[in-house]
Amino acid sequence: MQPAQPTEIRNIVITGHAGCGKTILTESLALTMGLITRAGNIEEGSTLSDYTSDEIARKHSLNSSLVNGKWNGCKINIIDTPGLLDFHGDVKASMRVADTVLIAVNASNGVEVGTDAIWDYTKEYYKPTAFVITKLDADRTAFSDTIGELQEHFGHLVTPIQFPAEEGPGHHILIDVLLMKQLEFSPDSPGSMSVSEIPDLYLKRAESLHQQLVEAVAETDEELMERFFEEGTLTEDELRTGIKTALVSRTFFPVFCTSPLHLIGTERLLNAVVNLFPSPIERGPEHSLCRSDDSEQLLEPDPKGATVAFIFKTMSEPRVGEISYLRVYSGHLESGHELQDVQTGQTEKPGQIFTMVGEKRQPVESLLAGDIGMVVKLKDAHTNDTLSDKGTNCRISPIVFPEPVLATAIVPVAQGDEEKISSGLHHLHEEDPSFSIGHSVEFNQTILKTQGETHLEIILSRLHEKFNVQVETAPLRVPYRETIRVSASAQGRHKKQSGGRGQYGDVWLRLDPLARNSGFEFSSEVVGGVVPTRYLPAIEKGLREAIVSGPLSGYPVVDLKAAVYDGSHHPVDSSEVAFKIAAGLAFRAAIEKAKPMVLEPVVSVEVHAPDQYTGEIVGDISSRRGKIIGMAADVRMQIIKAQMPEAAMHDFHHSLTRLTQSRARYSYNFSHYEEAPMEVVQQLIADKEG
Repeated sequence: MQPAQPTEIRNIVITGHAGCGKTILTESLALTMGLITRAGNIEEGSTLSDYTSDEIARKHSLNSSLVNGKWNGCKINIIDTPGLLDFHGDVKASMRVADTVLIAVNASNGVEVGTDAIWDYTKEYYKPTAFVITKLDADRTAFSDTIGELQEHFGHLVTPIQFPAEEGPGHHILIDVLLMKQLEFSPDSPGSMSVSEIPDLYLKRAESLHQQLVEAVAETDEELMERFFEEGTLTEDELRTGIKTALVSRTFFPVFCTSPLHLIGTERLLNAVVNLFPSPIERGPEHSLCRSDDSEQLLEPDPKGATVAFIFKTMSEPRVGEISYLRVYSGHLESGHELQDVQTGQTEKPGQIFTMVGEKRQPVESLLAGDIGMVVKLKDAHTNDTLSDKGTNCRISPIVFPEPVLATAIVPVAQGDEEKISSGLHHLHEEDPSFSIGHSVEFNQTILKTQGETHLEIILSRLHEKFNVQVETAPLRVPYRETIRVSASAQGRHKKQSGGRGQYGDVWLRLDPLARNSGFEFSSEVVGGVVPTRYLPAIEKGLREAIVSGPLSGYPVVDLKAAVYDGSHHPVDSSEVAFKIAAGLAFRAAIEKAKPMVLEPVVSVEVHAPDQYTGEIVGDISSRRGKIIGMAADVRMQIIKAQMPEAAMHDFHHSLTRLTQSRARYSYNFSHYEEAPMEVVQQLIADKEG
């Protein structure tokens, strides 16, 4: 098979909220292109793109998957992505390498939280974007309402290309206002689209929408605008050219119609992908950074140029090992091609090169600039790495994955599995950089931060299936601290005589409170040699060991200064050990007089949510002893800024999801320590005594 030239390639990513029909739309496109002879079924776990065991079990896409096929002389690379917000790391990675984003919208549900999130990603990556309304043959569909919602959320540049003649069960006719034709489909029959004139019943509406389409396209280009004023309309070819140009400049967002379960609209959609969506050439050069001086360079999609390829996804498979999904931005890639990893300088020689149809690998001789495929047997290259010819130091700007927000501690079920767990999590992180792994030294806890509860469940499930280790979740320990309110002094005297050489150390210590985040300071105010200088390090060591556990809750003591100002020694019996013990005694006596108190960590939280949920969110934050710092509006969202105790964050994610039907997102970070209320202190004291 000859490799596809850049002008013949269309790279699209299908995105949308969970349940909007992305996987079935991919299935429908694959069936129409002749990649399969029978459409798969999500319930049966037989679709092309949802083929892993956890996807089949959950009946949801959890990974992005690649399907490619031919249509009207073009190679179309389709990336089907997960809809669940927990797996939007894969969405962003796939969108990074696509040339056009297709956002699927359920005709019954309209714009959902996932639709909003994906739109934000398209702005971040400045990607040509089109919408496809799905499930128009279902009950309770509302095409006009959905168009209204899209325009309300994303602006008047959202413009329908088609509308359904009839909605609901039995739907099979579309009125195309670009072609100004009626398109009729025989349900479940690939290649059945027939084209005819628009009946009088729909002609007035079609003419109105056609005029809106012409005006919207004309507004994107001065030359087309002049033509429109002269002629009063634009030809079909001028509209096609104008739409393609406007897609690239994000000044036009077309809306298509489908009922993919019965192949209605998919043949026309494929024609639009070929005729309206930009090729890598038309999309334009890729911005890259030159490693030597971080200057920006433009990479033209030229098969004869230096090879530059970008890894956007890594997976491991039994008996195959690690496989890398990549896009070639410049040059060409073939098996054994000697490249360097621009990030590490490591030499890499890709093994066999494949294109993918779901889980089926199709070996190819090479991939040219603009194409997407996968390679095996890379030694040390991973997601976000750029591979290039030696001497070419251009690297593709990395994918910025969503920040994980749900922190959970994990513990091994079986003793001795710690190393296997660490290794397994490392490999899973190579596949999915949207979660993070941390370790609390203070509590000796391994902490996973994930995008949500489902994300956590999948990671732990894969850890068990792939690496045969099981873990349990545990409560996340909160790093409370203790400090003092006032200055206080006390003596610590250690004297012990047991027949031979005794032990003697005598220390007078003063504790002073310091400002927050000052830590611990030690000083000596001893004069006259009553405590010899050689014992001062032992005294400091004794104090540093003593502040590890405060008198109230047992948490470390911070923000205080300890000054040794007097004491005594014995010329024979004094020793470093004796003075270390004396310092600890002095500290414990002094801190009891210094009015100790417990400090709790406070985090700053920022919540983005639709306006209708503001009241419930503010109430929930207040119930967690949180304080609202400020509120602001951001187009379609309210931004709520607050501070609340870190301890109150343990189920905030779950509560926010429940209150807003998953329509809110949030971030948080440590802010400061402040005095804990008495009920918290009493609970900590009870826990310590228990």
